[in-house]
Amino acid sequence: MKSSDFFYELPQELIAQEPLAKRSSSRLLVLDRKSGEMEHRIFTDLKDYLKEGDCLVLNNTRVIPARLIGVRADTGGKIEFVLLKNRGNDIWEVILKPGRRAKSGARFVFGDGALKAEILEVVEGGNRLVHFGYEGIFNEVLDRVGLIPLPPYITHKLPDSERYQTVYSKFRGSAAAPTAGLHFTPELLEEIRQMGVSTAYLTLHVGLGTFRPVKVEDLENHVMHSEYYTLDSITAETINKARERGGRIVAVGTTSCRVLETVSSANGTVKSSEGWTDIFIYPGYTFKAVDVLVTNFHLPESTLIMLVSAFAGKDSILHAYQTAVEMKYRFFSFGDAMLIK
Repeated sequence: MKSSDFFYELPQELIAQEPLAKRSSSRLLVLDRKSGEMEHRIFTDLKDYLKEGDCLVLNNTRVIPARLIGVRADTGGKIEFVLLKNRGNDIWEVILKPGRRAKSGARFVFGDGALKAEILEVVEGGNRLVHFGYEGIFNEVLDRVGLIPLPPYITHKLPDSERYQTVYSKFRGSAAAPTAGLHFTPELLEEIRQMGVSTAYLTLHVGLGTFRPVKVEDLENHVMHSEYYTLDSITAETINKARERGGRIVAVGTTSCRVLETVSSANGTVKSSEGWTDIFIYPGYTFKAVDVLVTNFHLPESTLIMLVSAFAGKDSILHAYQTAVEMKYRFFSFGDAMLIK
């Protein structure tokens, strides 16, 4: 299977540049993966497709202000870091712009000296391992000097950075939001619980690799980026009990889906665990844990459109995307949603 099989034409004006005034007022394209039939609703209508005994699984990661604008200590030249992975002991893997001349030993300063960095080594893909120096608590310093790293296709400034966080975000660590969850409000979640639908939370810290198109034509040659996840025993018990009762497991977002499929046995039972997942889901994959998927519209030739194509069928997904384009749905992070059942 080839990456070009997942290309579609998207007019630039359909890329949502800012969130709607109300999170849950986005449109919702409902796709029946067995029949291919579609319905066009709004996100609050999600309740109509859930039933007592189902379990809604959400990713409670929180986006950190991972974008740092600073200067090179020796020349004063401007530099931009994006934090990718915390390697421990104040060492992070980062993306640099411009980065070609940033060799081991190069030093940088951010926030008038509140945060300092030294490059330790260049790693695969051109990223750098960097050691940070600071006084106090790293997260507090980062909150002062860092910026939320919006995706590259969003060019408008976001007045309220909380709109790029889910209302249930809790554990810091992502460089990007789990965007399917951005549509939920506390009120909608409470209405869903009152229906007898359980909610379970896992954590997957989203990396910027989620936005990158697959660069190889043959999917078998693609090296998937890895992301850190945790799924505790309470979440595992909630999910497994729902399945035992005959309820469906409804993954909110491809991030929740990837974790569930990583930790699931062949019969769909999940176990508590933590670690790194580089699971690459594309057509031909057999799903074990996820019965229903809530998701946004994804970039052409990305691993995410491949995942939803594995879930619903490539032809069905591309037809749904074409319909969404024709009906002027809003695409990507701040865009509209899909329910695949």
